[in-house]
Amino acid sequence: MDLRSSQITQGVMRAPHRSLLKADGVTDEEMGRPLIAVVNSRNDIIPGHNNLDKIADAVKAGIYMAGGVPFEISTIGVCDGIAMNHRGMHYSLVSRDVIADSLECAVEGHAFDGIVCIPNCDKVVPGMVLGALRVNIPTVFVSGGPMLAGKQQGGCGPSTDLNTLFDGAAAVQAGRLSETELKYFENTACPTCGSCSGMFTANSMNCLCEALGIALPGNGTIPAVYSERIRLAKHAGMKVMELVEKNVRIGDIVSEAAIHNAMSCDMAFGGSTNTVLHLTAIARQAGHPITMDDWDRVSAATPHLVKLQPSGPRPLSDLYEVGGVPVVMHELDRAGKLDHAALTCMGTLDEYLKTCTRPADGEVCRTAENPFSPVGALRVLHGNLAPKGGIVKKSAVDPSMMTHTGPARVFNSEEEACACINAGGINPGDVVVIRYEGPKGGPGMREMLTPTSSIVGMGLSTSVALLTDGRFSGATKGPAIGHVSPEAAASGPIALIEEGDSITVDIEGGSLNLNISDEEFERRRAAFVPLPPKHNHGVLAKYAKLVSSADEGAFVS
Repeated sequence: MDLRSSQITQGVMRAPHRSLLKADGVTDEEMGRPLIAVVNSRNDIIPGHNNLDKIADAVKAGIYMAGGVPFEISTIGVCDGIAMNHRGMHYSLVSRDVIADSLECAVEGHAFDGIVCIPNCDKVVPGMVLGALRVNIPTVFVSGGPMLAGKQQGGCGPSTDLNTLFDGAAAVQAGRLSETELKYFENTACPTCGSCSGMFTANSMNCLCEALGIALPGNGTIPAVYSERIRLAKHAGMKVMELVEKNVRIGDIVSEAAIHNAMSCDMAFGGSTNTVLHLTAIARQAGHPITMDDWDRVSAATPHLVKLQPSGPRPLSDLYEVGGVPVVMHELDRAGKLDHAALTCMGTLDEYLKTCTRPADGEVCRTAENPFSPVGALRVLHGNLAPKGGIVKKSAVDPSMMTHTGPARVFNSEEEACACINAGGINPGDVVVIRYEGPKGGPGMREMLTPTSSIVGMGLSTSVALLTDGRFSGATKGPAIGHVSPEAAASGPIALIEEGDSITVDIEGGSLNLNISDEEFERRRAAFVPLPPKHNHGVLAKYAKLVSSADEGAFVS
């Protein structure tokens, strides 16, 4: 076996390197074995991460059992829920590239032979994928797993989760919920460690790691508190050693076929709109770029099979109970929607599909003959307001709002919009526009869960649409169109909207239009002067200079 680590473990000239490794406790017997980076994002602040020490211990045990030498290294992480609706959210998407950079630096700097990545929350998963693709060595992902859902008082009714609190806070302000009821949810909706319990961004990405072929079956759905998660982590440690032996690198697995399969799965289980951003960036890093038109084609060709919170009443644990991601992939394959040229960490796609021993149950995972919808859960919109596209989670929109025309209520920041919404300043029929929140303009493309939840909590989700050049939490529901490109800071058409303009959102038709004449459009464009940058120092200023538009995945090259 030709090991990268021989650069630091073999030969007379590497005596200093071996001495430093021996200071870590490495023995002469271990010097010739594969050295494996266990990249762990464990910290005390993110509930999805505070159990990752146990996952890392299990991964290291698996690596030892299979003959390798593990070394745990760390990355940062930002909890989107805690960062929501204040200055901290500027740093969430930025952290994706900091994580990728830190993984690349640590792995290349120490000549590791393989990697096991242990992420669990929104930007940590794609950040680690991007970094692993840069170094392109054998890699396996194993997450910390999803949180269990909360319960209503008395145990009756739909389960609760973090989104219950965001909606509930607005409902209290609108007089539709008491503070005592909100306090109950505050104490019970997030009952365990793990990534928040719906098909939000973290869980969507952990499921998509299975669809990409870089994680073992169960990665996205086994609950964080189950012992099965520890066993999965041990097997991940063993699996990376197998990939090192065979020299199967992450770039071999994340192929054009794998990206197609992940896009199809995303449409089938109705994940977060953030997955469009992340998979687009991952595809560019892997050398197989995709466009919004590609997403549109996959959506049109893929049945929507799974409807979990926030699109439906079921928590993610229900998908685990019926067999998880393999069941969804097996059903997609039965419908002829998967590309069998894909390789996985389990071997060929056929070998992966053999792990599915259960058919679709017909309720949690519908059959291809009886889907929730014959087309995918996410919808790409184009039009004179979004020449390069926008995205909406169609599956989370009330049927009455699939087409909507209304007057624009224009805000140049999330804070301005929230102040107006929470003061009761938005009326039924309005179209809320939040701009200068894109990758460059934010900077950092903040998530808009607070304004969307406020609209829901005030009972306006079936009468008010929202569009932004920012993005949305995976917990967002309702007619919320994000990633509108080009963004306002790049002189996109969204910057030309004026208060009271008529806007038409047609989700079924895939269009987003400002109802003014071409002549008026050109008059406004000629007179347009963009707002000055919001940040002129630190990591946010650097990010704003380097980042691409949302339709390209907010990619930093």
